[in-house]
Amino acid sequence: MAREAEGISPGSDGLICMPYFAGERTPINDPDARGAFFGLKLSHTRAHLYRAGLEGVAYSINQHFKIFEEDGVPVRRVMAAGGGTKNATWMQIVSDVTGKSISVPAIGIGASYGDAMMAAVGTGCWDGFEELAGKVRPGSTFEPNMENHVAYERYQAIFDELYPATKNLVHRLS
Repeated sequence: MAREAEGISPGSDGLICMPYFAGERTPINDPDARGAFFGLKLSHTRAHLYRAGLEGVAYSINQHFKIFEEDGVPVRRVMAAGGGTKNATWMQIVSDVTGKSISVPAIGIGASYGDAMMAAVGTGCWDGFEELAGKVRPGSTFEPNMENHVAYERYQAIFDELYPATKNLVHRLS
């Protein structure tokens, strides 16, 4: 499906996914949020739906980055881990949407691996987080395509408005 999604242009030909299929924690903090596809047309294919889903998660990640920056916490480096990082198409979409380089470590197991590394710091096996950072070996890095980033800014603005515009209607479904 990722290969199929590569053939779809940024913005999935006007299809936006709100990826709240299990509610949403941050940034909207609404366990009753629901997922939706907005802008669906008969011409959209399975590949459009898949790409729009990947883009929806990237838009949500970008919302977090914007909140960090609004709060005076600049996002200088992005290191992604976990199963999703095996999907190069998705990582490129996240890079393009956010306009930031996305690095994936050589060992991308995710939370359990990070927990074990922090436990090593906490138990004194490693001297501190500086040493921990040195243990993370680089894998691949995805650089943003700024032409795609500009195209995504339009869709990001629509995505940002969708949840507030539909929140009350969604809650009536519960």
